[in-house]
Amino acid sequence: MVKSLETSQPELLKPGVKAPVQETLLTPRFYTTDFEAAAQLDISSQEAELLAIVEELRADYNRHHFVRDEEFQQCWDHIDGETRVAFIDFLERSCTSEFSGFLLFKELSRRLKNRNPILADAFNFMARDEARHAGFLNKSMADFNLSLDLSYLTKNRTYTFFPPEWIIYTVYLSEKIGYWRYILVYRHMEKHPEHQIYPLFRKFESWCQDENRHGDFFKALLRSQPQLWNNWRARLWVRFFLLSVFATHTLTVFERATFYQSIGIDPREYNTRVIQETNNTAARAFPLILNTNHPEFFRRLEKCSDLNLKLAEINNSDAYGGKLRSPIFKFCQKLPLIASIVGHLLQTYLIKPVDAESLRGTVH
Repeated sequence: MVKSLETSQPELLKPGVKAPVQETLLTPRFYTTDFEAAAQLDISSQEAELLAIVEELRADYNRHHFVRDEEFQQCWDHIDGETRVAFIDFLERSCTSEFSGFLLFKELSRRLKNRNPILADAFNFMARDEARHAGFLNKSMADFNLSLDLSYLTKNRTYTFFPPEWIIYTVYLSEKIGYWRYILVYRHMEKHPEHQIYPLFRKFESWCQDENRHGDFFKALLRSQPQLWNNWRARLWVRFFLLSVFATHTLTVFERATFYQSIGIDPREYNTRVIQETNNTAARAFPLILNTNHPEFFRRLEKCSDLNLKLAEINNSDAYGGKLRSPIFKFCQKLPLIASIVGHLLQTYLIKPVDAESLRGTVH
């Protein structure tokens, strides 16, 4: 049985409007980048593939897909208790993540419009998709009498600066892991309709195709930049970003185990499958992938999750022995746990990776 982090009741900015979740290393981030450097990217080596993907994006295959049909038009008060709180948390984090993508892509499209029209068009179409996803998720939250103030998020969220190279690595992996997250939930619901607690899950098959197309665009963009894959520095960065994304996914899934259990999904099996499939997919873009079959790989990631839950317990506890805990006391309690997490991640990073270049012809 996977231990889950207890989900707290939503805090409100005002009636019906949920306060954004507190920013941590695990919450969706908002990004900005060096737009001048992005405009100067030379994409000539992959121009034909990028143009083909832009035309796919332009076609907007899902323009009629995100419709709130009659199945949504009902009262959802029967979803209650811990399941309701966990589902709202899932909707919020998903909405925030999609909206973050919209803001980044829209700004890239605006800044690159007169400098790199192929990239500008692609980012404009991807911003359209992300906005559609975020809006649909926010309307789903409204079914539970809550919503996010997206304009408030835009103005008050902390923006993390990543250079374009890091954006390419991060967003590629984000889109591909998003595809596997959505499609695996959809396939589970197909096999177990008794767990279809809300009609949003029926939308996931076409939804995940948007994520897949976005990932394909970033894969072509990455392969157009040889410095991102054909040297030893790139190989180290690829290992870092793969591990960062997989570790974050593991910690997030295990923190929110209650949600997955409420829809009949085993969190450990789901996390393992998502990571393995994403890792295999990444072999199409990266020079190497991680050895997820190594016996220490998931053991150490899950140990990091256990330590993370202990950190959360310390953060959420105010008293110790009847006395109020000081921040210094909490920090001293957390320090060995943080050091242990870093140690496990370092050991995982040092596991010999798999050479993807030699496998590229066999990856499907």
